Amino acid sequence: MATLSEIQALLGEPRFNWSDPAPWIELEQELGIEFPADFREIVDAYGSISINGQLYLKHPAGHLLHSLGKYIRLDLELWREEDMAEYLPSPVGANPGELMPVATATTGEAVFLRVPDDPSSPWRVVVQEFDSPAWTLYEMTFSEWLLDYLRGRDVTLCSRNFAPDRPFYEFLP
Repeated sequence: MATLSEIQALLGEPRFNWSDPAPWIELEQELGIEFPADFREIVDAYGSISINGQLYLKHPAGHLLHSLGKYIRLDLELWREEDMAEYLPSPVGANPGELMPVATATTGEAVFLRVPDDPSSPWRVVVQEFDSPAWTLYEMTFSEWLLDYLRGRDVTLCSRNFAPDRPFYEFLP
């Protein structure tokens, strides 16, 4: 699994550094899942941000305009619609094998975490290309997927055009 320090080396020092677990606990109880530790660690460090002006990550703190909880509730509703469900390899939700929406991109992609089939299995990343029925399962953790994205590797989202010099982030308004 990639580490936060590897991500920081490429993206820069985080400035959010959230330490109160209450928003996570509340959201996880509502959804019936426990998010993977690497995802929580990254989002706690950076908060609600735009990476390379392309990828949006959101934190669950309720006082934020761009809250992960609000985003997930809206996206679960969207992806459960009959005409949208056909674009994913499995249903959205918190049950084993289902997909939990966690990020979006300005280029039309949706990023999901695939709920493990059993508690000892790792979470995986699925990226859906919103303008087509195409999706890709990445056999890697969220931190590994994000690290590949920051390195400019093809993980459906490609940052080379958005960050030609080096990856960057900015807080969402």
